[in-house]
Amino acid sequence: MIGAAVKKATWPGLLRGLAGACHPLPSMAVTVVAVLLGVGAGLDGPGLVLLGAAVLTGQLSIGWSNDWVDAARDRATGRVDKPAAAGRVPVRAVAVAAVAASVATVVLSLLLGWLAGVALLLGVAAGWAYNLGLKATIWSGATYLFAFAALPVGVYAAAPGEPWPPWWVPVVSALLGFGAHFANVLPDLRADAETGVRGLPHRLGPRNGVLVMAAALATASVTLGLAPDGASVRYTVTVVTAGIVLVAATAVAAVLAPRSPLAFRLTVALAVLDVVLLIAVTI
Repeated sequence: MIGAAVKKATWPGLLRGLAGACHPLPSMAVTVVAVLLGVGAGLDGPGLVLLGAAVLTGQLSIGWSNDWVDAARDRATGRVDKPAAAGRVPVRAVAVAAVAASVATVVLSLLLGWLAGVALLLGVAAGWAYNLGLKATIWSGATYLFAFAALPVGVYAAAPGEPWPPWWVPVVSALLGFGAHFANVLPDLRADAETGVRGLPHRLGPRNGVLVMAAALATASVTLGLAPDGASVRYTVTVVTAGIVLVAATAVAAVLAPRSPLAFRLTVALAVLDVVLLIAVTI
């Protein structure tokens, strides 16, 4: 009777639970960044739609697999913000959604072309590898470096002629992803430690973690400001100045509010800003 009552009333709650379990902010942020990169790479309307769908389903699969794999660990640490751990959505439903999104992203990614599809799917594989165990090792940051470096390669390969991005585009993307890893993990250091998760940010500790995060994000902004050929002095000054200001705000947020997601949100804002500026210098 209880199961039937839950099943009868579940569809709205199930959808809300799945929406919360997919890690909506990073999923949407990566998708928006990919589509903006696609604009800069010269994709047309249908191409941008297909790219957005491929990247979004890949990110959904990573987000859902994270909550699926970590459900027991999150429940043990009282993570009420995680729908599967809090019982707001069945773990089995999250698992089914993760697998379905994985199948969808394989199909959609390969429709963009073999080179683009392989690059995008390697990034998704890195996200799954993180969830399945690398998050608890010193290699946790390497998965972010790899996944975010692969993203612009896949985006550019989906454009007409399958061009390769300028060297600094995947470098900037990788550094932003690496910094985002620290910003995302720092608020959960204590809870993760209770369950034996010791990734790179955990091993470095909160103080060193903030320094590494700030260094990665600042290097991304400086590289974006200085590397493009033919960039004007105004462009360089704008990019570097805006980047350093946002990096400083992110570091302050991480120090003053270590358990708040504010630092991660500022990192997302910095990533979107950098991509917009990247488009401005490449178009």
